Amino acid sequence: MVLVLHRTYFPEGTQGILEWNGTIVCYTIELPWLGNQRRISCVPEGEYVLEKRFSPKFQWHLHLKNVPGRDLILIHPANDAKKELLGCIAPVTKHSGIGKGSLSRKAFSKLKTIVYAALQRNEEVKISIQSNSPEI
Repeated sequence: MVLVLHRTYFPEGTQGILEWNGTIVCYTIELPWLGNQRRISCVPEGEYVLEKRFSPKFQWHLHLKNVPGRDLILIHPANDAKKELLGCIAPVTKHSGIGKGSLSRKAFSKLKTIVYAALQRNEEVKISIQSNSPEI
């Protein structure tokens, strides 16, 4: 299973549309692209394996494995990238501004249901992050 994240970059944040089999699952928010700097930049484009992960803070969420130069890049709920993200990806129901969205927990629940069902079937789940923008 491959989820495709189509990104659009802005100086103040990154907006995305997350699709599976050509259907929109949710929208996403991230920090701006700042050269893959830890904790202040979104991660590089590419394909990453997703796995289930549990933490006391986020409960069950998703982890992007083998992100170059980074660790613990997660997909978890957040509605404001600059205030709530440290390089992670947040699903949102709709965009409400650059790097901002609404109803993130609802969007995350929908995404988690799809991904966890595939993992339960022992499918490998990947996310392919691509640009909708001209060269960054």
